[in-house]
Amino acid sequence: MKNTFLFIAFIVFIFIIFITSIQSCKNRSVQNQQTNISQGFQFKEKLSDYGFFKNKLKDLDANPGVVFYELSTPLFSDYDAKDRFIVLPKGTAIKYIDHGPLDFPDSTFIIKNFAYKNVDHQKIMIETRLLFKNPEDKKWKVMDYLWNAEQTDAIKHIAGAKLPITLLDDDDNKISTVYEVPNTNDCKRCHINNDVLIPIGPKARNLNYILPGQKENQLIQWAKSGMLAGLPDLDSVKQLPNWKDSIHFNLQQRARAYLDINCAHCHSPGGDAYNTGLFLEYEQTNPDHIGIMKKPVSAGNGAGGLNYDIIPGDAAHSIMPFRMNSVEPGTAMPELSRSVVDKEGVRLIKEWINTMPKNKS
Repeated sequence: MKNTFLFIAFIVFIFIIFITSIQSCKNRSVQNQQTNISQGFQFKEKLSDYGFFKNKLKDLDANPGVVFYELSTPLFSDYDAKDRFIVLPKGTAIKYIDHGPLDFPDSTFIIKNFAYKNVDHQKIMIETRLLFKNPEDKKWKVMDYLWNAEQTDAIKHIAGAKLPITLLDDDDNKISTVYEVPNTNDCKRCHINNDVLIPIGPKARNLNYILPGQKENQLIQWAKSGMLAGLPDLDSVKQLPNWKDSIHFNLQQRARAYLDINCAHCHSPGGDAYNTGLFLEYEQTNPDHIGIMKKPVSAGNGAGGLNYDIIPGDAAHSIMPFRMNSVEPGTAMPELSRSVVDKEGVRLIKEWINTMPKNKS
């Protein structure tokens, strides 16, 4: 009897151990799955780890599948030279969208490199920013890479940085400044719309032009290569004017294009500055939203004691050019992406405002 009891107890013990081990394996499997899901895509530590470029990294000599592109009108960032690239997964294509950013497939990389021209007319790399469309949640993620002093690689950098530099502007004037590398939250401020992080530059209207030295429109090249699907007849595609091109575009077109590319990512419905009511996208037609005789709602001391964003015919008393012409924190606009004044841009906006018919009241 005693032997039988011991045998039964032994069998029960073995059964319990067996069930416990199975449950433990299941728990570990679930934990592993949760870990994989939570980790998802991870940005690499160095720019060179991606294999985007061949030969010397600083030359940005693109490997096959890394496509160079440009925008029809440039964003001002301390007279930086910018190089932009797109990397699509093999066998995929961008979907054409008439308004807003194009529809990029999952796992797309958008690369934007920033450099400046030093006093010896050398191109000095500063930072490279990556946008990646995560296939797991269909959301864009952002990371910045800071170039080392040897100019051999760029290292993942989340916290931002302040770099004393001396650069040459477009007229080869020497400017000493402190270049501000944004932290990832700064990047999100400009790239967020309605709480969703999106690309800013690659919209059909910003890409609709012929690159210098080429003969065929950039969008048509993409469509022919298979990287862009659904492109309609080019005559129906809008184009953002080049604000520097006074031959093909009038003053108002150029001024509105400048405000769009430099300001509208924040100053638009859903943007970071939505609460101001100042909406500067090129398509905006409401005079109040554009700023004409509009009182600021949140400028505070940044308005310099002035009363209206734009006073037609009177740039000297308009808040918009006043803030553009400042580098003081709390006053300067745009408040990110620059540490020096864009003299040409300020001149353009002042001229545009001064040619507006004055109010008769």
